[in-house]
Amino acid sequence: MNLNDGQSRMKPALQLRLGQTLALTPQLQQAIRLLQLSRPELELELSMALESNPLLETEEPDEDEREADDAVVDTATQDEPDELQSEFDELGAEQPLDLDRSDYRSSGTAEDGALPQDAAPEDLRDHLLWQLNLTPMPERDRAIAVAIIDAIDDDGYLVESDEALAGAVAPLHAVTAAQVEAVRRRVQQFDPVGVGSRTLAECLAVQLAALDADTPGLALAHTLVHEHLEALARKDREQMCQLLHATPDEFDQALALVRSLSPKPGAGHASAEPEYIAPDAYARKVGGRWQVVLANDCQPRLGINEHYASLIAKAQRDDATYLKSQLQEARWLIKSLKTRAETILKVARAIVSAQEAFLEFGPEAMRPLVLKDVAEELSMHESTISRVTTRKYLHTPRGTFEFKQFFSSGVTTSDGGVASATAIQAMIRKLIDEEVPSQPLSDQGLTLELNRRGINVARRTVAKYREALNIPSSNDRSRIGTR
Repeated sequence: MNLNDGQSRMKPALQLRLGQTLALTPQLQQAIRLLQLSRPELELELSMALESNPLLETEEPDEDEREADDAVVDTATQDEPDELQSEFDELGAEQPLDLDRSDYRSSGTAEDGALPQDAAPEDLRDHLLWQLNLTPMPERDRAIAVAIIDAIDDDGYLVESDEALAGAVAPLHAVTAAQVEAVRRRVQQFDPVGVGSRTLAECLAVQLAALDADTPGLALAHTLVHEHLEALARKDREQMCQLLHATPDEFDQALALVRSLSPKPGAGHASAEPEYIAPDAYARKVGGRWQVVLANDCQPRLGINEHYASLIAKAQRDDATYLKSQLQEARWLIKSLKTRAETILKVARAIVSAQEAFLEFGPEAMRPLVLKDVAEELSMHESTISRVTTRKYLHTPRGTFEFKQFFSSGVTTSDGGVASATAIQAMIRKLIDEEVPSQPLSDQGLTLELNRRGINVARRTVAKYREALNIPSSNDRSRIGTR
C-alpha cells in the first residue's frame, strides 16, 4: 500500500457549493404570525404595539385617499338597485379599528361622551331571578324559589329532589317537601314555560297546559305526552293510530303540536357569551360580475411618528440606538400589515372565482377545491393558504362563511366531472327533506338515487356524509318523534 496516495486522498480541500435556503428572518416570522391572526386578535396585537412603540401612530386617510375610496365604491355600485347601493353604503360606513392610545384608558359614562358598553349576556338563572323579583311571594316561598332556580341546569331541568331543596332552605326557614313542590309548580310557569321540570314528559305537559283549551289536537297531545311518549320512538304511525283509536289526521295534528314544544326550555338562555363575527372581506355581484373588497378595517392605517423619528439624529448614542430599533420594528409591522391585507384579498378573490356557482345557486353547486389549487393559482405555499383561510370570514349574499368552508374534496361523476363533498351533502339533505315520512330513504336508497344523478359514490360514503349532517338513519327516521 502506498501511504503517500492515502495521505493525498485524505488531504482537506475547499469546495464551493451553490444552494438556496429560506431563512426565517424576524420580518418573515412577524408576517407569518400576523397572517394567521383573526381580526380581534390583530386589533389586540396592534393596540399593544402602539402602546410599546413610540414611533408608531395611527393615520387618518387624506382627502385624496377618501375620494379614491369613494370612487371605487361608486364605480362598483353604479347601475345597481337601491338595495345593493345601500348595502355598499353600509359596507363603506363601517368604523375603522380604533387604535388611538387614549381610547384604551378606563371608559367614562355615556354622559362623558364615551360609548355605552354592551350589557352582559343574561343566562337562564338571571332570567328566572328577574321574574321572581317581579312575583309577589312570602319570604319563605321566595327562599325556596331561589334554591330551585339555583338547582336548574342549563337545559332547564331541576336536578335536586324536594327533600334536598328543603334541606338547602333549612338554615333560613323550616319547610316541607310539599311546600317545595308547591313553589316548584309556580316556577314552572315562568318563562320559558316548563322550566324546573324533572322529566321530559312533565316538561311537555306543562307547556301543553299553558295552551288555549281550544287548541286543535290538544287532548290527544296530552295523551301522547302522559301515556305514550316512549312508544313514539318505537312504533310507527299506523300502530300509534290503532293504539290511540285515532284517525291518521287526528294523530298527525296532535303529533305536530307535541313537536312544536321545547324539550329543553333552558336552551334559549345559554350562559356562554355570544360570539360576533366581523367579515374580513365582502363579495358582491356588481354589473354581472363578482367583486371582492376588503373590510375597511382589515388593513389598519399605521404610520411613523415623524416627531420621534426626527429626534434620532439629535439623540445621544443609547437613545438613538433605541429609537432606530423602534423605527425599524415600526416599518416591519407596517409592511407586514400591508402584505397580510394583500394576501387575504388575493385568496378571497381566488375563492370567489372558484365558487361562483355556489354563490349563484347554493350548496349543491359547490365545486371541489383544495388548498393546493389556490396555492398554485397564486404561486404561494399551501401553508400560507392554510393560515389565511383560518378564522378569516367572507360575507356573501348567501351569508358569512369562514374561508375554509369553501374547500372540500371531490367525487367523480359519470360524465367524468367532479362533485364536491359539500355539494353531495347538500343533495343528501335535499333528498331526505323531500322523502315520504312513512318511507324514509336508506343509505343504499340514497346511494342509488345519487348514482342515478351521475354521482359515483359508495354507500359507506353516503352514510359518513349523512352522519356528518347529524341526520338519523332511516330506521330512526321512521320512528315517529325522532325526526
